Amino acid sequence: MMKDDTLEFAMLDLHLHLDGALTPRMAGQLAKVQGIKLPAEDEETLKEMLMVPADCSSLNDFLKCFELPLSLMQTEMGIRTAVELVRENIASQGVIYAEIRFAPQLHTRKGLTQEDVVKAALEGIHSPGCKTNLILCCMRGADNEEANAQTLELAKKYLVEDEGVVALDLAGAEALFPTRGYRELFARAKEYGIPFTIHAGEADGAESVRLAVEYGAARIGHGTRSYEDPEVMKLLQEKGIFLEMCPTSNRMTHAVPDMRDFPLISYLDRGIRVTLNTDDMGIEGITLRDEFRYIKESFGMTEEQRRTLILNAIDAAFTSDEVKNSMRRKNERDH
Repeated sequence: MMKDDTLEFAMLDLHLHLDGALTPRMAGQLAKVQGIKLPAEDEETLKEMLMVPADCSSLNDFLKCFELPLSLMQTEMGIRTAVELVRENIASQGVIYAEIRFAPQLHTRKGLTQEDVVKAALEGIHSPGCKTNLILCCMRGADNEEANAQTLELAKKYLVEDEGVVALDLAGAEALFPTRGYRELFARAKEYGIPFTIHAGEADGAESVRLAVEYGAARIGHGTRSYEDPEVMKLLQEKGIFLEMCPTSNRMTHAVPDMRDFPLISYLDRGIRVTLNTDDMGIEGITLRDEFRYIKESFGMTEEQRRTLILNAIDAAFTSDEVKNSMRRKNERDH
C-alpha cells in the first residue's frame, strides 16, 4: 500500500505550459503590475474566464482558454513575472524541478521579438523558487514556418545543459496540423544537437507518436493514444522513449473517451517509461499532487509505481547528470 498522502515527497513536472499555469490570482497580479485592466476584477469571475469549462468538448475548445493568460504576457515584465509566479507556486506544492515550456512567437503581439521573450523568461528562472529549465515550443499552424524557424534558431543560440533553455517542442492543434508536416523542422533540430519532445498521440493517433519517435524525439508530450498500434507500443519500449502523461488534461480534451481506460498504469506494466505531469495546472485547477492522488484512487497505483514515475521523470529531465543525481538522492531520502 502507498503511504499516507500527507507524506511529502519530491516531485518533478516536465510538461508544464507557462500560459496554462496561470491561476486567477496570478492573472490579477500580472494585470496589476502592468497596469492592464482585466475584463473582470473579482477572482470568481476570472476563474470562470480562465479555467476550462465543464462542457469542453475537444482539444481545440481547450486551447481557447489560453487567450486571457497570453494577453497578460506580451511585455518583458509580464513574461518575467509570470515565470516567477509559476515557479513560486509549484515550489510551494512540493515540486523540486520543473521544465516550463512556452512558444515565443505567441508573445510578440505588442512588438517584442522572440528573442526578447526568451530573455525575459530566462530572467524569471533565476528568482527564488524550484529548480527550473525552459523548453521553447514551435507551434502547429498555417503559414508560421518562419516563426518556427526563428524559435529553432533561438533554441540553438540559448541552448545549455542546465539553468536555461534545454530543449525544443512542438505544440498546438495536433489533429488540424499533423506531425508529418514537421519532419524538416526536427531534422534541423537534430542536426543542431537540440534535444526535443513533441506533443503527439493526444488529439491524433498512434501514427503521430511513431513519426515523433522517427524524427528523434527523446520524449513524447502525452503519447496517450500509443495503444492504438501495438508496433508503436513496442517501439516506445525498445527505444526507451519517455511519455509525459497528463491525465486531467486528457480527460478535459477527451483524448481518452472513457477515463477508466486511461493507459498510464498499463503502460508502466509494459515497461514504457511514463512520467506524470500537469500540462496546464492553472486553467485545469489542479496541482501535481492532485494528479498523483487521482492515479492512486482511480487505478490503485502502488508505492513502487509512484516511485517509478518519479525516477522516470528524473531520468527524462533535460538537465545535467549532477542535478539528476541530486534529485535521486532526494528521492531516496523520501522513501
